[in-house]
Amino acid sequence: MEEGKEKLPYPKAVGFIVTNEFCERFSYYGMRTILSLYLRYKLGYTDNGATVVYHTFTMFAYFFPLIGAMIADSWLGRFRTIFYLSLVYATGSILISLTAMPPLGLPQMEITILALLLIAFGTGGIKPCVSAFGGDQFKLPEQARYLGYFFSLFYFSINAGSLISTFLTPILRADVHCFGEQDCYSLAFGVPGLLMIVSIGFFVAGKKLYIIKKPEGNILGKVSSCVGYAVVKSVKSKVKRHHWLDHADDKFDSNLIEDVKSLLRVLVLFIPLPIFWALFDQQGSRWTFQADRMEQNIAGWTLKADQMQVLNPLLILVFIPLFEVAIYPFLRWCKLVSKPLHKMIWGGVLAALAFLISGIVELNLLPTYGTPVAPGLAQLRVYNGFNCNFTLTLQSDANSTENFIVGSLGVFEKLDLEAKEAIELPYSLRGQESTACANKLYNGNFLLNETTANSFFINNETVEGFTDNNDKAIDGVIVR
Repeated sequence: MEEGKEKLPYPKAVGFIVTNEFCERFSYYGMRTILSLYLRYKLGYTDNGATVVYHTFTMFAYFFPLIGAMIADSWLGRFRTIFYLSLVYATGSILISLTAMPPLGLPQMEITILALLLIAFGTGGIKPCVSAFGGDQFKLPEQARYLGYFFSLFYFSINAGSLISTFLTPILRADVHCFGEQDCYSLAFGVPGLLMIVSIGFFVAGKKLYIIKKPEGNILGKVSSCVGYAVVKSVKSKVKRHHWLDHADDKFDSNLIEDVKSLLRVLVLFIPLPIFWALFDQQGSRWTFQADRMEQNIAGWTLKADQMQVLNPLLILVFIPLFEVAIYPFLRWCKLVSKPLHKMIWGGVLAALAFLISGIVELNLLPTYGTPVAPGLAQLRVYNGFNCNFTLTLQSDANSTENFIVGSLGVFEKLDLEAKEAIELPYSLRGQESTACANKLYNGNFLLNETTANSFFINNETVEGFTDNNDKAIDGVIVR
């Protein structure tokens, strides 16, 4: 029997499936890496608004696998489901890239939301099908060992695609300039879109080599029907059974009932996972915004805010062999790990510590964040470019004035001035006596716009006004 297993060749079709998965994961993670910053800086969403859109998109991307599985099992089969939904996926990827091109003048917000919905449906719909389709290429039990190799290679391709794309797309976003702007989101979205088209090409190219199985029925529907029927009958029945699912044995196969019992026992382990993933996926939203307000130079090299996400696939690829060869054997020797469940517990503890550290970092960053401007108000900041003090006199009304000191190379702030649309605020700036600024005198009106961070800079010739970026930290660290 062992000799028979060895004689079966490794399925050549697997190469096309793994390459398809690499390109698709490159496309998905590349697009998602820069999505939050695009929503905030190009579409004008607030941090909260961008976070809501980002996580709504992610939610749909992980909800649509249920729909994709039902379509494949009940109607189209895995091959056609992957192919058709990949076309939907590629359409969304192309749309979001075109929308990011200013010369086209497309309605950015509306088409971006449509594109994200198409991408979520596409990536979610094919997610349960690709790995299962790869498994279909093996004859069991003769090729069980080869099947294990396939899933290892498949998982490696996922992380390799994620690693390369999360490193590359932030570079395309920030370091390439196009259409007269200081960034190039259209290229950063376009390259992942191109990889999605390439993935479809590889997938179709291997069709003659594939083992394509016909749909065998919707297992999710069968399980749901079995559970629902058992619940209703157990409530109505006065007969006590060994397990409440046994009430369904007059309608459903005993093997299915036993499988559902096993499924429900395993699902208990998954109860904490929604909490973990809700926090983990903040890498692409809140953690990215947090990094965007921090100093990003590390030993002379700039790690962009959205590029930070590259650490996840990088550490996975590094730690998988390291854990198997060194860390797990050491923990077993220390009697800290003896079962897979123990690994999950320790992983959860380390993840909790990571989220706690992130929260502590955010608490320390909060005092440095800019102050949002409420409706009906305007902010005034006066920056002193001289190495001496200035006295700022503001005329609050026709009969009263207020005096303030603008310190040497410092800034004066008044963040709660009432302003309906726009107001003019008379001012006088006089340099401190007995200093190099003694002969400096400026008079005029500050033009203050509602809900705006209005800033003015005292230079050698005049007081120059500009609109400040109120999202940046007060130490001046700006978006990369």
